[in-house]
Amino acid sequence: MEKIRDISIIEAVVQVLNNDQKEPVLNNYKLDLNEERYKFILSHLEKVLKDEYLKYGKFKQKATDVKTISQEYLNGRVDIIKASQTIAKSLLGFMRDNPNIPSCDLLIVSLVSEVGPMLAILRFDFMKQFIHKIDVYENGIGVDITSVKDGLSATKKVPKAAFIKPIRKGDYELLVFDKSYVKDNDEYMSNYFVDKFLGCQLIESDRDKTRDFITAVEVWTRSNINEDAARSEKIRTLTRKELTEKDIIDAYEFAELINPYDVEVRKKFIGYMQQWELDKIPVDKEYLDKKLSKLKLKISSDIELSITEDAYKDINQFEIQDNGDGSIHMLIKNVANYVEK
Repeated sequence: MEKIRDISIIEAVVQVLNNDQKEPVLNNYKLDLNEERYKFILSHLEKVLKDEYLKYGKFKQKATDVKTISQEYLNGRVDIIKASQTIAKSLLGFMRDNPNIPSCDLLIVSLVSEVGPMLAILRFDFMKQFIHKIDVYENGIGVDITSVKDGLSATKKVPKAAFIKPIRKGDYELLVFDKSYVKDNDEYMSNYFVDKFLGCQLIESDRDKTRDFITAVEVWTRSNINEDAARSEKIRTLTRKELTEKDIIDAYEFAELINPYDVEVRKKFIGYMQQWELDKIPVDKEYLDKKLSKLKLKISSDIELSITEDAYKDINQFEIQDNGDGSIHMLIKNVANYVEK
């Protein structure tokens, strides 16, 4: 996936979309981008752009309000106030159709980066927060806490976002972040943001296929070899080895490696991978290096282990011993000192 690292924010508008209101209350002013607000917005933009679930997208042929107004803004035909109001009214329409879609603050941001100009849409769902409340009484001051349901959080992740580029032939047109999206799912709540509001289709990148392959093998291993820790460990180690050494993984060849003596198990594994649309998997080496830089092992409800790939493979630091009955020993070796976190 194309990396975007150098971001400059040009202007931004926030619109409040509340399901309780009969008519939208639309903002007519841009944000004053002082240093604090600029850093807040930049932080959220960077978090979304670095997320492994960010995907490429292309608009469908049928025009949506978002597609039309974003291109008008990016081509200099409308200002950001008009663009943000049109986008806000469009999203509020889908929220009215389904009251289960939560109220939100919608941040519309104009930015430039090494890939050119973009219009970003970030959705901040309302969240309950507690603030202190000070009351002055005859006998002194009382401090209480009270809840508020709205507020932009500096730490909570944005649940849905889109970065829209000027439409150019042969290039992707959006970057889309929506972890609740489920491919080929008609459920309104899962896919309204991508399918209805943006009106786009997602494009699988090498990073997506690499991540999906790792996830699919792990899910299959947990479901089919749950009571054999020794065999599970061999499959996980083999998965990392194949991904590291090869540029393309063939599901049929991989099935032969993990199930050399059982034709039926191989058939079931291949059928399972085909459900994920993972016959041949191009390996994204940059994503893989990041993914394997630290392994997180949940050994039981009481024990979790975080270990680097290098330490995992270093027999002087860590060793797996097969007990011959499906169980294993995990040995942490040569510990000179440790700290408690």
